[in-house]
Amino acid sequence: MQIIDTLFLVAVIIFSAVIHEVMHGVAADKLGDPTARYAGRLTLNPFPHLDMVGSVLLPLVLAFTGSSFFFAWAKPVPYNPYNLRPGRFSEAIVAGAGPFSNLVIALLGGLIIRSGVFAMANDIVFLIVVVNVMLFVFNLIPIPPLDGSKILSALLPRSLARGYDSWRSRMEMNPFMGMGIVLLIILVLGGAFGNLVFSLAQAIAGL
Repeated sequence: MQIIDTLFLVAVIIFSAVIHEVMHGVAADKLGDPTARYAGRLTLNPFPHLDMVGSVLLPLVLAFTGSSFFFAWAKPVPYNPYNLRPGRFSEAIVAGAGPFSNLVIALLGGLIIRSGVFAMANDIVFLIVVVNVMLFVFNLIPIPPLDGSKILSALLPRSLARGYDSWRSRMEMNPFMGMGIVLLIILVLGGAFGNLVFSLAQAIAGL
């Protein structure tokens, strides 16, 4: 039974991460960049989006080891920021579309639980809420290559944004360094990250 539960958890993570990436591509397409559409990445078919490490191996390892936190990522959807409509917030909108989609899924799941319409499936729906809250929070961490770094860049005053963008550009040249820093922060925080995600999920679901 534990294996089935674990595989279901991984399936939910993959599906949620795919929606996250597709929404990046949809936002970019709406703002004038068709790169993702031409690459065939505006599809809910998970296979073009799978990253074997971030979408499959890492979630499986975290699930089977009973980790207090879990996260995943899909293969980034390609886009060309130079094709986007001019505007300071264009890149931030593309970046924010991914986490926002996860927040919407979590809120919809919360509404279903609160309504009691599918009470027998509340545990399954709550798992979907937790996974999507996790993806929402994780991706808002303002360290490249995560979406939060692009969002923060657009929100900072221009005087601060220039220095931050210079650092962000250097970090994006070596995304593994940024992910390493993020993983280190989460490991240092320990269960605090998992507790934050679970508390937010409970608040959304009214539990």
